[in-house]
Amino acid sequence: MIDFSGHRLALDRKEKDSDLDFVSHAHSDHVSAAKSAKKIIASDETVQLLQAVRDIDTTGRIQSELPQGVQLIDANHILGSKQIVINDEQNGIRLVYTGDYQMQESRASRRTETVSADIAIVDSTYPSPSVRFDERNAVENDIQHWTSSTLKTGIVLFGTYALGKAQELIMLLNEAGISPVVSKKISVVNSVYANNGIKLDYVSAYDDTDADNVFRGNFVGVVENSALDALSVSLTNFYNRKVFTAVATGMSKIYRFRTDAQFALSDHADFSQCKEYLDATAAKKVFTYGPNSAILAQNLKTDGYNARPLHKGENISLLENVQTQKAD
Repeated sequence: MIDFSGHRLALDRKEKDSDLDFVSHAHSDHVSAAKSAKKIIASDETVQLLQAVRDIDTTGRIQSELPQGVQLIDANHILGSKQIVINDEQNGIRLVYTGDYQMQESRASRRTETVSADIAIVDSTYPSPSVRFDERNAVENDIQHWTSSTLKTGIVLFGTYALGKAQELIMLLNEAGISPVVSKKISVVNSVYANNGIKLDYVSAYDDTDADNVFRGNFVGVVENSALDALSVSLTNFYNRKVFTAVATGMSKIYRFRTDAQFALSDHADFSQCKEYLDATAAKKVFTYGPNSAILAQNLKTDGYNARPLHKGENISLLENVQTQKAD
């Protein structure tokens, strides 16, 4: 939690005695505070997704005007994902919290912005130097080539996250001339993306009257990870055709999935991207945030960064950091 200018700001989770809660984006592991917070700071797109996808009513709880010195900047994770920057202009100190982010460019979200900062709080999803993502263009080309060639011999089914990764996959498939069939939940998410100017060409088996025409030949489906195995079996039995399965996730660099193909398409920063981000901020203090925060902090310290984990319930006071800086 961040103490500044009389406010106590929680970051993507419930914190005791917070009066403001920052929701960096609408993935389920970042919205717990949004369900009960009195006041929420979030982008307009995140608010739309909270309501349409998470069924969270934010009426009357959105902080319409940001507190003095606070700004939101892009994080390049999913639609509406933001970082929060807190400026204490009187004392000359700035803090930035990334939320989930990446430094490579993606089709479905805006490029990550960087600002100079004294304190940086960074996501720790991929904390190890041994995990390094390939150039995004190469991964995207592999996905398009594999899908197009495999489609000639059977049905292709991608398992993915309904929010964020599914839309990126659809855009990739569209570029290859493919309009995939999507699940009902993904269709709901797609409508929010469309309302924000992101064009997606897809078929919904639940909404489109001509969906039956698509199923007469081989097709590509994009569904939630949890439905992949069962749907693969059902489609094989129903159509008496080979069904090829795939996933597109950064975890492909760590785990072997029980699919025909896996692609390390990530919407998170790896360790090298984290260092790239921190070098751009020139932060004097680094706090790591999330389940792998201790590992990331240790690896950053090994490489010369002044880093340590930010623990749940711990407060960061900008005023105290100003006093510490002056003492140094």
